[in-house]
Amino acid sequence: MSMQELKATLETQQYIGLQKIQRHRERPSYLFSKRGLDVICSLFGLIILLPIFLIIGILIKLEDPKGSVFFVQTRIGKNGKPFKIFKFRSMMTSAEDMLHTLLDKNEVSGAMFKMKNDPRVSRIGRLLRKSSIDELPQLWNVLMGDMSLVGPRPPLPREVKMYTAYDMQRLLVIPGCTGLWQVTGRNSTSFQDMVEIDLKYISERNFMIDLFIILKTVRVFFGSKHAF
Repeated sequence: MSMQELKATLETQQYIGLQKIQRHRERPSYLFSKRGLDVICSLFGLIILLPIFLIIGILIKLEDPKGSVFFVQTRIGKNGKPFKIFKFRSMMTSAEDMLHTLLDKNEVSGAMFKMKNDPRVSRIGRLLRKSSIDELPQLWNVLMGDMSLVGPRPPLPREVKMYTAYDMQRLLVIPGCTGLWQVTGRNSTSFQDMVEIDLKYISERNFMIDLFIILKTVRVFFGSKHAF
């Protein structure tokens, strides 16, 4: 599915009622306060975490001098708009080329790939993933407005190609660094469970729910047994 086809699909959904959630919940006051929280927290976080970023960058380079510190990948954002997401590189440089040989070992059902003992992950990468520190550079995506602190996980283009019209509702809002799915089941839930949790968040979201998820993320973020 091309980006044009994806956009056309999203536009068609307006006629079958799948954007009722968006129209009902995107109140200007909520969006303004949510964006304000995103800007303040992401800017503060990037400044405070800069020394940690430098240390992590050095460790990544020591293990794999030829590889880059950051992993940049295309994800799909609100209304099907693609953007570049930033993460600390936790895999070998040949990871994307190896993916097709591992698809039959996918441990999560549905339109996404997860593998607990993924052979593509580097030694420092396993530590970063276990603590979810590899996700911290996404604060830059939040500051730029491509992501929010709280929202559905941004999917890959190849995942969106497998979406049903029902699943497409996840793309009606700005994706987030964390969300209701991450602080409940994370990777231990199925894809369809993730969709249901995300749609529950979209239909009920407000500023207090976002704060609750952010605070709960602080507890879940480091060392969660579900992260891989």
